[in-house]
Amino acid sequence: MEERYLSVTALTKYIKKKFDVDQHLNHIWLKGEISNFKHHSRGHMYMTIKDDNASIRAVMFQRQNHSLPFTPENGMKILLTGHVSVFEVQGQYQLYIQDMQPDGIGALHLAFEQLKEKLIKEGLFDQEHKKTLPKYPKQIAVLTSPTGAAIRDILTTLERRYPIADILIIPVFVQGKQATKSIVEGIVRANQFSEIDLIIVGRGGGSLEELWCFNEEEVARAIFQSDLPVISAVGHETDITISDMVADVRAPTPTAAAELAVPSKLDLLEKVHNLDQFLYKYMVHKIEKYEERLSSIEKSYVFKYPERLVEDKEQRLDRALDQVTKQMNYFITNKTVNYRNLEKRFSYVLTTTHIEEKEEKVLQLMKRLNRASRQQIDNKKNEFSKKLAQLDLLNPTRIMSRGYSITYTKDKQIIRSVEDVQKNDAIVVRLSDGDAECTIDQIRKEDQNERKE
Repeated sequence: MEERYLSVTALTKYIKKKFDVDQHLNHIWLKGEISNFKHHSRGHMYMTIKDDNASIRAVMFQRQNHSLPFTPENGMKILLTGHVSVFEVQGQYQLYIQDMQPDGIGALHLAFEQLKEKLIKEGLFDQEHKKTLPKYPKQIAVLTSPTGAAIRDILTTLERRYPIADILIIPVFVQGKQATKSIVEGIVRANQFSEIDLIIVGRGGGSLEELWCFNEEEVARAIFQSDLPVISAVGHETDITISDMVADVRAPTPTAAAELAVPSKLDLLEKVHNLDQFLYKYMVHKIEKYEERLSSIEKSYVFKYPERLVEDKEQRLDRALDQVTKQMNYFITNKTVNYRNLEKRFSYVLTTTHIEEKEEKVLQLMKRLNRASRQQIDNKKNEFSKKLAQLDLLNPTRIMSRGYSITYTKDKQIIRSVEDVQKNDAIVVRLSDGDAECTIDQIRKEDQNERKE
């Protein structure tokens, strides 16, 4: 009788075999809601799939879930495919999930929102982390496909706007399974070049799937960790990726990225032209100011007869020397008279020792007087030399020795403009070593616009 009884293991295996050979259970499509979700440390996902009236245990192994673009959560409504079988250890049937996607919203869109929220919490999008673009970059690294339209747009724009910049093209995949790793390695490589000032990373337009590598967490973190400022230019203006959000600057298109990266040479030329005009006007103002000063000095007596100023200073120096000598002699004489008066008034008999002491004192005073007089004379000489140097700077002969000249009319009026003379007028050109009498053959008035240019 005992051989009629089955073991639990045998019964379970029999039931499992029935499940496994049933074609209806080998590949099913199921719609439901996730509950009791658990992501095991070994990578497997355990959950319950339920609806309003029933539930079924389910498992999705790591080899199937590692490529999921989103993270399942409790309460999430999903669409899945898989098969039903029996877990022999517990004698329980369950669902083995092969693929899964959100119900009512795309898996990629959900993954985008999940990663976006995660990086926002970590602060990767905060403005305080954004680096400033260099004003005049010398070298720019461009990370994109070497055969796409984006690279042509970027290079054409950079050449048109700022041709002096050097461009380093780092070829990367911008679509497909290899794209994420390729872009990350490209960013790391660009940061290894000390000459690079800026990175442009991106590609032309495409579907969400085609642009997905720029929504990967690895790419976002590589951009955030870059020491160089990064411009993200992915797709068209309406395409927004995670890379755009974490980059230092987001450009709506690759062409716009090139425009943001460099200044316009036309703007720079206009700026240089404006500075040139300002400098020219400033120089003209300075020249006119010094011409007015020179004109006023020219009319002065000193400018016409500088040698007389020197003669006057020499006479004053002679008088100063005479006064010093006179004062010194007067001092010595008065000292002697005082000694004699004292001797007569008090009938004081000067011994030889007293006389020697007084003479020594007189000698000391004479030495002090000599030092004081020499110091005063040296001071006067230094002051006189400075005056001569200042006067020499104003000497017209010295200025004209450098090639300048002064032009007068016959009645000694200075000619400052072509308006002051006419054809066939006789003029006098004063040079450093003499005068030259000339006649005006032709007058050419300078065009102010040409002069500014």
